[in-house]
Amino acid sequence: MVRPPRIRIPQEIQVLIAAAFVIALGFGLVAPVLPQFALSFDVGVTASSVIVSAFAFTRLVFAPAGGVLLEKLGERPVYIAGLLIVALSTAACAFAQSYWQLLVFRGLGGIGSTMFTISAMALIIRLAPPEVRGRVSSAYASSFLLGNIGGPLLGGLLAGFGLRIPFLVYAAALVLAAGVVFLRLKDTRPVAGAEENAAPKLPVLTVREALKDSAYRGALASSFANGWSSFGVRNALVPLFAAAALSAGPEVAGISLTAFAAGTAVVLTFSGRLADSWGRRPMILLGLAINAVATALIGFSSSVPEFLIISAIAGMGTGLLNPAQQAAVGDIIGNGRSGGKVLATFQMASDTGAIAGPVLAGMLADRLGYSWAFGVTGGIMALGFVAWLAARETLPARKAAPASTTIEE
Repeated sequence: MVRPPRIRIPQEIQVLIAAAFVIALGFGLVAPVLPQFALSFDVGVTASSVIVSAFAFTRLVFAPAGGVLLEKLGERPVYIAGLLIVALSTAACAFAQSYWQLLVFRGLGGIGSTMFTISAMALIIRLAPPEVRGRVSSAYASSFLLGNIGGPLLGGLLAGFGLRIPFLVYAAALVLAAGVVFLRLKDTRPVAGAEENAAPKLPVLTVREALKDSAYRGALASSFANGWSSFGVRNALVPLFAAAALSAGPEVAGISLTAFAAGTAVVLTFSGRLADSWGRRPMILLGLAINAVATALIGFSSSVPEFLIISAIAGMGTGLLNPAQQAAVGDIIGNGRSGGKVLATFQMASDTGAIAGPVLAGMLADRLGYSWAFGVTGGIMALGFVAWLAARETLPARKAAPASTTIEE
């Protein structure tokens, strides 16, 4: 095992990590009250669910345009604009007077979400030294995770003052985050020794060129699988399974989601460092394998303790996968290139899985049972594993010269 050098995370990335916590905290504020707020307009459960899906759908549709904006305008302005768009749309939700207004305002927020998500990834890739990309990705993911855990708790308390209050608090937090990013990232520069130091405009890595790289193809497959399993099926079917198969109340479903998050959080404390020392590919393969097996086994759970343990193990697999996967995409693009469309396509793969997974797995659960739904979801993760078996290792060799950005098969 090669021990990575002790390199401090750049201050600019620390700002992005702090901003990620605020963003995730705010998202968690509105998540538990959004369906209830939609129901207050005298609509059914299906219409209320559409409000939740509208955000993800708009993210998916706008992702290609977000990649174009990133390459034309640069990371910082697109990131700040994205935060402000979400802030305005969230504040508008608080003043919505009808279901359709709420649907439009919430959907517009997905545009801003795509902008700052892709921009943040691009900034981290450009500013992070390759030797600590895994650690940076792990820290960024941990920040989001902590925000997602704390947000619903705070949102539930704020909802006691009215269902519109969490939206206003989230909007204010986003404006504050945009201001901090504007001031602290005003004069960002690439890492020392990167290829673009002497060039004001970075060469663009196209999606067509990236697709020639076996690692990028593997990243698209694993991103789709992870979106299907961790972001889609986990949130949509796990609560229903707990109630239908285990005769458990909603509190057990909530505990299972917390167990998944706890498993992820524990592993994130070391998975990034391992991705920087052992390599991206071994961690991705291990994470996909663990998540695939654990997810498939959820449908065969026969007791609540067993269900919670398996949920935590599935979360551990995700904690191993995500930092290494994001670091691998960063390696593919490199410090010396702009890859807005490449990042947008990577994000779209995850969003597509998150949208398609609950629908198709839900149909399987209705027709064949939950064991089939979770079994097929585990199979989707296994397909990502197979894709990475044929992929190259992207971790740059330890040498004094900067790593090449040439695409390799």
